[in-house]
Amino acid sequence: MISTAVQTALRIVYPPRCLLCGDLVDSDFGLCGGCWRETPLISGLVCDLCGVPLPGDEDATIAHCDKCLTTARPWSKGRAALVYKDNARRLVLALKHGDRHDVVHLVRSWLIQAASPLVEPSTVVVPVPLHWSRMLKRKYNQSALMAQGVAQSYDCEFCPDALIRGRRTPVLDGLGFEERFQALDSAISPHPKKCSILKGAKVLLVDDVMTSGATLSACAQTCLSAGADEIFVLVLARVAPDI
Repeated sequence: MISTAVQTALRIVYPPRCLLCGDLVDSDFGLCGGCWRETPLISGLVCDLCGVPLPGDEDATIAHCDKCLTTARPWSKGRAALVYKDNARRLVLALKHGDRHDVVHLVRSWLIQAASPLVEPSTVVVPVPLHWSRMLKRKYNQSALMAQGVAQSYDCEFCPDALIRGRRTPVLDGLGFEERFQALDSAISPHPKKCSILKGAKVLLVDDVMTSGATLSACAQTCLSAGADEIFVLVLARVAPDI
């Protein structure tokens, strides 16, 4: 264990800095006041299926966005911590492509709060999988890092390899709504040795970003085909073009 004196010395030499701009902050893995104010955290009334913010006051009424009213979602409820823009986009890209594991420490509390309507003690937490070739290049699955933190916080079972992405799908950026769903067709399958974990379970799927919901839909349908009882989804950021 590092002594208090050593910790103090390390803080003098390496003081905590904002994860986005590098300014000095009070604690590790934090944001400065300016970056915090420019980070689009989601609060208030949200779509019960995808978590996108909606106009109106939060109350007991269950609301759905226009997209979820016209698109069948194979999950029961979904939430997001951030709107995918500005600093939220910077954080996602730093975690996803910048090898910035420190971002996980920052966003963990946001994800835990967003997950509160979705999680029960018996929930199995499952990350959206990467194809092995992307895993080899990136060396980690950012969704698994986030999912593990949520599972630990709620004392839920964490199954990082419950799903397999057996076919490398194209980058979905730039694809239309229908094209995204077609690209994911038959790309996700259950791990043959983990079907017993999924059978009869309430599953919380965790991913970094939801745009159309195509990837989460493919994962949810795979879990249901493996015998899961109910699916919930949690993402760090939700794309909301009108916000």
